[in-house]
Amino acid sequence: MKKIVVIYWSGTGNTEQMATAVADGAKNNDGVSVELIAVSNASKSNVLEADAVALGCPSMGDEVLEETEMEPFVKTLQAAELTGKPLALFGSYGWGEGQWMTDWVERMKGLGAVLVADGLIVQEVPNEEGLSLCKELGMKLALSAVKE
Repeated sequence: MKKIVVIYWSGTGNTEQMATAVADGAKNNDGVSVELIAVSNASKSNVLEADAVALGCPSMGDEVLEETEMEPFVKTLQAAELTGKPLALFGSYGWGEGQWMTDWVERMKGLGAVLVADGLIVQEVPNEEGLSLCKELGMKLALSAVKE
């Protein structure tokens, strides 16, 4: 059984809704177990022990990752631990054009992660279409884990 972990930070609940949909999409695949974890309860070992990882965080301030929990968590991840690991990134935003996600994608690619799709962004509260895209992202992540 392949293990998928979905780690997220959410201030208003929007990214948490997205995380739940990503996890639900991944669960639709046979041969995977899925764990949904708020970043405040996550550890580096959750990433190390997973066959595939999804990270979710909304845009904060001047289009950056949340700085007290998610950014420090992401900083703990090293290239040796991410090289070749299937990864999905997602998050919600209220303003701007999603530059934080573009930056995050490049940062994770630089650490050797294999992104299964472009970073998924949804403006404000995810609607039915946004949640459907999250489920698709979870399915892609699960398929990439099973192929490993």
